[in-house]
Amino acid sequence: MVNIDDFVKRLESVLEYYGLNASAFADKIGVQRSSMSHLLSGRNKPSLDFVMKILEVFPDVDLYWILIGRGTFPKSNSEEAVETQKSSSPILSNQNVENDLFSVVEINSEEKEKRETKKSPVLKNENFNLEDSEIEKIVLFYKNGTFKAYSP
Repeated sequence: MVNIDDFVKRLESVLEYYGLNASAFADKIGVQRSSMSHLLSGRNKPSLDFVMKILEVFPDVDLYWILIGRGTFPKSNSEEAVETQKSSSPILSNQNVENDLFSVVEINSEEKEKRETKKSPVLKNENFNLEDSEIEKIVLFYKNGTFKAYSP
């Protein structure tokens, strides 16, 4: 949880470091001056959008430092090197490679066969007779995202 008073102190440190007043800072990161005023007075809490704009415009500000005070400001060169290394390596950047939906996964023939047998045991069953089954529901899916369900 972000302590608002501590966040405001760190934000004021950023303003002082860059030699900006609150209104110039608000203009620079693209937020309304009133929202900056409300934040500095402790009336409002910082939104994720606000924090992301700070990080985008001022790369020397560390996310963990501005939010919870962990780390240093401005970022040291060694921390920037670690950040660069993390972003270029999927293992170091805390991405779960197994759950990446966009990566190509090669499956050997044994694994493919195992998956196919797990998918639909009813269709592989030779003793299955459609004539003995009753239809419970028919669902039609349309390309526009709608569907219709029919029950006999």
